[in-house]
Amino acid sequence: MPNPNLTRRTLLTTTATTALITAYNTTTRTWATTNTPTTHGRLSPVPTLDGTLTTDTATLTEFSHDFGRLTTNTPHAVLKPGSDQDIIKIINYARCNGLKVAMNGRSGTDNDLESHSNYGQASPAGGISIDARTLNRIHTITPTNATVDAGVTWAQLTDAALDQGLTPPCLTDYLHLSIGGTISIGGIGNTVQKHGLQADTVESIDIITGTGRLLTATPTKNRDLFHAALAGAGQFGIIIRATVKLIPAPQRALVFNLYYNNLTTYLTDQQTILNDGRFHTQIGEIIPQPDTTPQYKIETATYYNGTTPPNPTPLLTGLNPDPGQTTITDQTYREYTYRADTWTQNLKNLGYWNQPKPWLSLFLPATQAANFITYATPLLTPETLGQGLLLFYPFPTNKITHPYAITPNEPTTYLFDLLTFPHPNTNPTTQLTHNRTLYDHATTLGAKRYLVGAIPHMTPTDWKNHYGPQWNNLTNTKHKYDPTHTLTPGQNIFP
Repeated sequence: MPNPNLTRRTLLTTTATTALITAYNTTTRTWATTNTPTTHGRLSPVPTLDGTLTTDTATLTEFSHDFGRLTTNTPHAVLKPGSDQDIIKIINYARCNGLKVAMNGRSGTDNDLESHSNYGQASPAGGISIDARTLNRIHTITPTNATVDAGVTWAQLTDAALDQGLTPPCLTDYLHLSIGGTISIGGIGNTVQKHGLQADTVESIDIITGTGRLLTATPTKNRDLFHAALAGAGQFGIIIRATVKLIPAPQRALVFNLYYNNLTTYLTDQQTILNDGRFHTQIGEIIPQPDTTPQYKIETATYYNGTTPPNPTPLLTGLNPDPGQTTITDQTYREYTYRADTWTQNLKNLGYWNQPKPWLSLFLPATQAANFITYATPLLTPETLGQGLLLFYPFPTNKITHPYAITPNEPTTYLFDLLTFPHPNTNPTTQLTHNRTLYDHATTLGAKRYLVGAIPHMTPTDWKNHYGPQWNNLTNTKHKYDPTHTLTPGQNIFP
């Protein structure tokens, strides 16, 4: 569908505004333009597009890094699609000319737009980046779902849904992420215990495969592609639209913060809350302390309507936070869903936002959670986190419904999400080494990785071990929908 913001056929541009890209020279691996004399080699004419394909230096620079700021991979060109057909044409063009393609979510606010992958996962490695921001339309909102373009952010959808008394059931803590991007990885938030990942709330996708086919996939139509693409790390197609569930939105949130100095008590209370489902949300945090054991925090909320909040006493019955270490706040539902905005603005004001961020995201088997934290504690210091945080909380493994969102083989999984914002001018090499050390130890305990993090030196053997019994299915599905391995090479699953 053409972008409504485009009123005429646009041009294929280079740095010089008067130069037009005419072809790709597959011999010299360069673009031929109207300003560039024809040189030796095979020229492959660029298809006519509704949007723009640019090699403008400033644009390429913007797309050369991601949120993690740990890698630099400059694409050959950037596509700002004006229609679905543009993406089909570019995937086919890339496939025929040995180029790679990856969607870039361009998440963030104001001018801070970039892929929110952390270690080059959205890089096309010298190929063509597709700017998701031009896919920005909310098509429909009904009482039960919304159909949106992949470049729409969860913040945009949340506000549009709230205007109709609705909300997505699962939201990431930071809402300014593209919907196509998070459902391609999974998308985890504080209601995962009840609703699974954001990918688990998707009812339908429109996706362009690596063979250039535009398909609609649902639980009953193209079922294998539906379950492969959701949390499939962009390996089988580029999601361009999705229909996601909506539920009635509450008006307010009563938010509880419970603090612990004892890990065993913290884990016991987390399991109690998980078992009885007394709260609508449930997350947790490890707070490293200088020269002593960490502090632990459970954050939960119960939603309600009207002016009278629920009685907190029965909600806290049977829980054992440290005496005097519980806080309760009352907020609107929207204030609570946007709670990360104040924190992120502070990071920007202090100069932390654009620093390298060696994040580590793991799924731990619950029976090994205490073991892993005990092992990891010496590497988890206030200096490690900088201005960041370390999330650590459980969810039922069976809430994850798509096969390539790999979780441990236990009923309960713990998210270990090390979201570092190191102090300015900190060399990230040490933390990357620690990430690898922690990952290697975690895998001996049965852990799996959540694919947004920065783990160096992933080998084919690492990936086979990660996917385990799903590896053969993964490779067969890759061969079916992206046989030339054109899509999303930055994950390095199929080198």
